[in-house]
Amino acid sequence: MSIENVQSEAAASHDRRSSDRKKLIVDVRYEGGDGTGIANTRDIGVGGLYMTTSETLDIGTPVSMSLSIRGTTLRIDGVVVYADPGHGVGVRFKDVSDSDLELLTGEIGNI
Repeated sequence: MSIENVQSEAAASHDRRSSDRKKLIVDVRYEGGDGTGIANTRDIGVGGLYMTTSETLDIGTPVSMSLSIRGTTLRIDGVVVYADPGHGVGVRFKDVSDSDLELLTGEIGNI
């Protein structure tokens, strides 16, 4: 598969979100790929988020994240589904707990 096909599939996947995202900027501590880091969200939804980071995280990389919303720390696992090297990544959430999902849904509705 050529690099153009991979990039095209990544863009198409990014456009096929299963949920809407809203602009919300919060700090994200993450572990994935070869290291750990701190990033900021650019937007977030109940199904995933985009976080700004200069770290390279390839599509398909599992990511464990910790973020705080309304004073509650959420620990969410996900997988990178979109990568813009040097700028950020789109992450699809995996197995979000009911309580975290409820908090996300409430917060996104208030934005």
